[in-house]
Amino acid sequence: MDKSFLPSHEQQQELELFPVKEIEVDGIQMGVLNNGTPYLTMCGLSRLCGVDSGVLVRLTTNWLDERNKPRGKKIDSMLQSKGLRLTKLYTTITNQGIETHAYPDSVCMAILEYYAFEAHKAGSFDNTKALNNYRALAEHTLRRFIYLSVGIDPENPQRGAWQCFHERLQLNSQMPFGYFSVFSEMADLTLRMINTGFNFGPASIPDISVGVTWGKYWVSNKLDDRYGKRTRYPHVYPEWFPQHKAGPVDTWIYPDDALGEFRRWMQKSYLPTKFPAYIESKAREGAIPVVNTAKLLTQVKKPELPNKH
Repeated sequence: MDKSFLPSHEQQQELELFPVKEIEVDGIQMGVLNNGTPYLTMCGLSRLCGVDSGVLVRLTTNWLDERNKPRGKKIDSMLQSKGLRLTKLYTTITNQGIETHAYPDSVCMAILEYYAFEAHKAGSFDNTKALNNYRALAEHTLRRFIYLSVGIDPENPQRGAWQCFHERLQLNSQMPFGYFSVFSEMADLTLRMINTGFNFGPASIPDISVGVTWGKYWVSNKLDDRYGKRTRYPHVYPEWFPQHKAGPVDTWIYPDDALGEFRRWMQKSYLPTKFPAYIESKAREGAIPVVNTAKLLTQVKKPELPNKH
């Protein structure tokens, strides 16, 4: 699964995906997942493109084969031009007991673009509906359209990056004595990221990426034996976050004795090796503006004292 659609495989194990809200607008079914991903259902996508749903079912459920055929090659090329190399075009979710496929906005736009500009060249397909919808969404991105349609305003100035950070910090400021959380320990890094233009919000939660990667490091290095066992503690998201519907999420917290290890790992391992890829993926999604990752890295890394002889 490509990280531009969903969190990494490890993150998916931490976060069960489900729709926090799903509605229908002009016959197009859409929603937002609890990880912040806007999506269309198969019915919504087929209506958007003006194509029979059976055609798209064959394309998307057999994607590994279809992407090697003329239609699939063009759509795959569109996805790859955005930095997306997908082995699957949807995730399976359950809503009110009914299993359905959720197609992320990036996939929907690539398929819509194909039916707007390419499909009619191969036969008698009428591309009028797809073309009109594509033109409309070119000025009003699908991501923004879905957010606004389900009642989540991505540009509310009172809920910008600073407000988001303050709310999450207030909700999760109390840690049990003797433990630290990845989110609270990242506070200074988060502040520096926001200062450089990072759009800290429901669709860009860097502490998930850091937490999952640090957790793997903790387990692989058997740090329970060195510092004591980590434990779970509830993390709360603001009410206006899609993730809030899941309620408090049990996340790992770590013994204070491991703070030095965590800080060294952040500076020497995560920031130089994982952080640039995370930032680039969020920029491709449109969750944050495109930034110079090398420059950002120099701004968020802590300075080191000069060697004294």
